[in-house]
Amino acid sequence: MTETTETLEHRLSRIHLALEQEHLERVDDVIADLEPAEVALLLESLPPSERIRLWERVPQEVDGEVLLHVHDEVRSTLIDDMDHAEIVAATSSLDTTDLAEIFEDLPQLVAEDMLRSMDELQRTRLQETLAFEEDSAGRLMRTDTIAVRADVSLETVQRFLRWKEAVPDNTHSLMVVDRNGLFMGVLSLARLVANDPESAVADLMDPEVDSIQVTMKSRDVATLFQTHDLVSAPVVDDQGLLLGRIVIDDIVDVIREHSEQALMNMAGLDEEEDLFAPVLPSAKRRAVWLGINLLTAFLAAWVIGRFEAALDQLVALAVLMPIVASMGGIAGSQTLTLAIRGLALGQISRTNSNWLLRKEVGIAALNGLLWALVVAALAVAWFGNLGIGMIIAAALVINMLAAGVAGIVIPLLLKRVGIDPALSGSVVLTTVTDVVGFMSFLGLATLFLL
Repeated sequence: MTETTETLEHRLSRIHLALEQEHLERVDDVIADLEPAEVALLLESLPPSERIRLWERVPQEVDGEVLLHVHDEVRSTLIDDMDHAEIVAATSSLDTTDLAEIFEDLPQLVAEDMLRSMDELQRTRLQETLAFEEDSAGRLMRTDTIAVRADVSLETVQRFLRWKEAVPDNTHSLMVVDRNGLFMGVLSLARLVANDPESAVADLMDPEVDSIQVTMKSRDVATLFQTHDLVSAPVVDDQGLLLGRIVIDDIVDVIREHSEQALMNMAGLDEEEDLFAPVLPSAKRRAVWLGINLLTAFLAAWVIGRFEAALDQLVALAVLMPIVASMGGIAGSQTLTLAIRGLALGQISRTNSNWLLRKEVGIAALNGLLWALVVAALAVAWFGNLGIGMIIAAALVINMLAAGVAGIVIPLLLKRVGIDPALSGSVVLTTVTDVVGFMSFLGLATLFLL
């Protein structure tokens, strides 16, 4: 098995065995040819004791890159294991954007020393980057941008690039600005080398390039890259002054982070939580979410308690009751997932939300009628009571209609009041489908069967 095809599970097994047997040179062999992101994933996948031992074997020259790729909680544990000099050495090679990402996690004395050791330009760039909101284009952008004036010739640009000897990574085009630094367009490297050197940059640049406002949310930047198939994009301030650029490498990280965030939020978890974090801190974080869920469960229990007499007289109600709530919950979660996705992508607005609501109600009605007939037939066959079959069929239709409406309305309302629908939507939806399901089923049974 080669390193390029070796699975994470196999690497973890090799590292665990090597550490257990104190064969540290084998640990070095495992991580020797890995990218920093792969080393970061290994560190996140190990318990604390083994993690620290592996971290001590990571070559110092890649420490900074590895720290960039691990989650915040894991990064804190790794930094805690490093001394002052090691932290400075690990972070000194990072560019401004990368350093800003981990700067606030550094011990205060280390951060102050790093600021003092920087030249004026580096210090100013870092402070400017840190001044932007964490989830904005300003934090994503790279300042290593090559900008050329529109009124110079291609030959002048070529001489300038030869003088620089190298261009920043992921440079596919040069930014074009006017005398005041205002963004005008881009000049691709292909056009630069394929056209007459006497030609002016202004004649060959592409002015039809969308720039990104420095205050734009990172999620919106990622959407822009996806919809326009961008590889890089200029970042400007509200006056149009060129500040930097964002490249696709940074956007891939944003998309991954937001995907993890959405997945973890649905369970009430923090996307930065360490898989091997100590028991007590993890339990504290989860306790809040469990407490909220307990309150909603008591609400459903209270509804059931209101129909205690009906349940005492007809045991079949208690047997069939979970079916109504479960079917409503599943139907609602399907709608909720689509709605949350649509909101995240900016596809749902006031102009189309009513149409979407009508569509989901129609789907809920059709599926409700279909499965109501199936459940009614099974209930009649099971208990030999036509009334119970009709009651559960009616309750099922009612709950699935409520689930369809709630699946659209809940995320819209949560977003309007500033709450992330992915974080709270599922709990609210479950409460609605449980309460409506139990109330409709037990209420109809009380009215018509007792």
